[in-house]
Amino acid sequence: MVDVQPSTEPNQNVSNPADGAIAPHAGHIPPAIPLTGLNMKRRGPVAVWIGLPLITLGIYQIVWYYKIHCELQSFDRRLGLNPTGSLLVMIFLGWTLIAPLISYHNTGKAIANAQRAAGLPVTCSPAACAFLLFALGLNTLYIQRQLNLVIDAYPDAAPGAGVALAA
Repeated sequence: MVDVQPSTEPNQNVSNPADGAIAPHAGHIPPAIPLTGLNMKRRGPVAVWIGLPLITLGIYQIVWYYKIHCELQSFDRRLGLNPTGSLLVMIFLGWTLIAPLISYHNTGKAIANAQRAAGLPVTCSPAACAFLLFALGLNTLYIQRQLNLVIDAYPDAAPGAGVALAA
């Protein structure tokens, strides 16, 4: 059997947090990479709320819901949204009460996080998206108005153009 004794010599390639020594290869801190995303498309809240759904017999609202989730995901990849899942909830479980409420609540949280990422004060209330406005039928109007605040934070950026995120 071989008996291995610990060395008393300091190893120059290993950091020892106890004595504060830092290895030569660990001393370099890479520069911070700025967070970026893609700008979203500005839409008229009244057109999204009542105009286009009336003309298309409600189909536009489903398309709009999918598009805003895709745009939110492209704006800030950290949100972890699943646009297809959100769409399927609205198509197949829209007749229930709980599934749309949860979906609208999660959408409100994503918009609030997008407002934070744009460096804006958070004005979107997930509870308002889900409960109060869903019951009154005003949630689509509210959601689009809150999204437009994020879009207006980048006045010179075209839809789909790269924008810098603040947080």
